[in-house]
Amino acid sequence: MIVLHHCLSARSFRPLWMLEELGVPYDLKVLPFPPRVLSRSFLEINPLGTVPALFDGAVRMTESAAICQYLAARFSPRKLDVATDEPEFGAYLNFLHFGEATLTFPLTLVLRYRHFEPPERRVPKVADDYAKWFLARLRTLEPLLSSQAFLCAQRFTAADVSVGYALLAAQHLGLDERFTPAVQDYWQRLQQRDGFRRALRAQHEAAVAQQVSTVPAPDTR
Repeated sequence: MIVLHHCLSARSFRPLWMLEELGVPYDLKVLPFPPRVLSRSFLEINPLGTVPALFDGAVRMTESAAICQYLAARFSPRKLDVATDEPEFGAYLNFLHFGEATLTFPLTLVLRYRHFEPPERRVPKVADDYAKWFLARLRTLEPLLSSQAFLCAQRFTAADVSVGYALLAAQHLGLDERFTPAVQDYWQRLQQRDGFRRALRAQHEAAVAQQVSTVPAPDTR
């Protein structure tokens, strides 16, 4: 069985959402945030001390977007995955990694310099600048999402999970009020998906059962 190590609403929510969309059995291990500080034994599982950490037999993965691609290719070819011979294969890969490298990265700096650093080290100007950086790049999706429901291949794919997590993280930071109209509509559609709702419920129930705080953890990885 697949094992996923997770903190509430951290980047590991991407593979959790994927697993729920796929209906693949898994064992969810919920950790306090940040695990490298509050669950030191986790360093034996993942020396980086970060989530996600996913195990599928001999396979070990720690990058959330790569895990989404792996799960889609393995369990949902030509559905949540886009095959190499489909015209939008390149767009699929681009959006899959755009969600992490372009959208999620600036949010980690907003979190750091607005919330995580000690008060004397917080830099509101840096946080504000990276929030603007995120929103400027997010706006590039507006024309596309004004004309289609999902990012590519005329269907919901792992790329939507990747970008969707960035929108979830932005919502936790209060940036969703500044989404452009088509992006806001897209985000509302994603939140209505049964897989998304099941993932939210699964992380909450697992946290309660494993006696971990149910307050969503901001993500810095």
